Amino acid sequence: MKHPKRLSNGMRVHLVPFSSTQAVTVLVQIKVGSRHEEDKVWGGSHFIEHLMFKGTTRRPKTADISNTLDRYGARYNAYTGKELTGYYVKIAGDKVNIAIDLLHDMIFHSTFKQTEMNRERKVIIEEIKMYDENPIMHIGTLLEGAMFDGSTLGRDIAGTQQMIKDMKRKDLIAYRDHHYVPSQIVITMAGNVPKDAMEQLEKTFGRVKEAPLPKDYLTFGDLPERATPRVGRQYKDLKQMQLALAFPAPGRLHKDQYPLKLLAAIMGGGMSSRLFAQVRERRGLCYDIRASSSGYQDVGMFTVSAGLDADRLTEALRVIVGELKKVARNGVTAKELQYIKDNIEGSSQLALENSSAQAEFFGRQELFYGEVLTPEESIAKVRRVRRADIQRVAKEVINFKRLSIAAVGPYKTDKSLLKHLPKL
Repeated sequence: MKHPKRLSNGMRVHLVPFSSTQAVTVLVQIKVGSRHEEDKVWGGSHFIEHLMFKGTTRRPKTADISNTLDRYGARYNAYTGKELTGYYVKIAGDKVNIAIDLLHDMIFHSTFKQTEMNRERKVIIEEIKMYDENPIMHIGTLLEGAMFDGSTLGRDIAGTQQMIKDMKRKDLIAYRDHHYVPSQIVITMAGNVPKDAMEQLEKTFGRVKEAPLPKDYLTFGDLPERATPRVGRQYKDLKQMQLALAFPAPGRLHKDQYPLKLLAAIMGGGMSSRLFAQVRERRGLCYDIRASSSGYQDVGMFTVSAGLDADRLTEALRVIVGELKKVARNGVTAKELQYIKDNIEGSSQLALENSSAQAEFFGRQELFYGEVLTPEESIAKVRRVRRADIQRVAKEVINFKRLSIAAVGPYKTDKSLLKHLPKL
């Protein structure tokens, strides 16, 4: 287990040095995302992420920020989720001081000028349109909107076009100042980490004053059973429609996260998975089909998604539902379990050769889990999963009375979509 270092203000830091790279990734993650937002700042977490690149007191123009990093060939970006926001710079190790200084400047001294804010509204509105008009991108939003209806967890991360148009600068700044506090921030540096990394961080991030713990979001309650699935639907006259099925699952802190991860991989983790073999290879019903397990703090999802021939949806759903029922009834074989354990171990080792992946691996654990496992400890937990664990979890999670279904395709009503489902 790996424990964080701390700056004088309590901000947590993980240093992950390794010698096989000349690059270093500096990742700053804040425990705030769209599910923390009140109505007047719906989409605010994402809006703030955009505005961080639009000028600070020391670097007043967007070009001042980009030129600082582009000069040295750095890679940099940011992202917003439902429970976190992240900013990162990947740069040559001997230039890490530039990355640290710039990230600190952006995160704590961005000016949010009204002119830049008004300009960026248009950019974000175009981004919203891009996701809405791309079926592969939009299907996940529809699915979570159906499953988590009535909760901020079910909202689109980017907000709505109208919310972005109406959002006020003072509300956005108040929201940022409330959540961007040392207790909610984790910094991870991975790769060619300099010996004086903590001193550099202390001179910048360590000077940020601590503030009261921000108000947290309302947790999501249990999803009750019902006779018909919850539906998220977007009508588009497509020949290849996008489909997603999901069941509520335990949150990321639950002990069953590892069995769920293996179950998802066996069902739809790649070309050797059950769903890929049955739906694509044997019947040619789709180009791609996947299963995944994802977790928020208090609730998770077990999801199957695919791009399908709309004219053969009935057959595809019959096969998908049949495979899900089969694994809930019979579990998995010893051969399948060993195969997927080997697969996860190998793919994890390959992924963690990258400094950015190492930073994400350690940073997210510190932000959410309360304990930080090494890669070896994480793989050991995968190895300890038994067939009985997977069968138990499959029976508990694959409950069709708690099913949510989303589709982007030629369906003008929920009824016209649900008629393709076999008897559940």
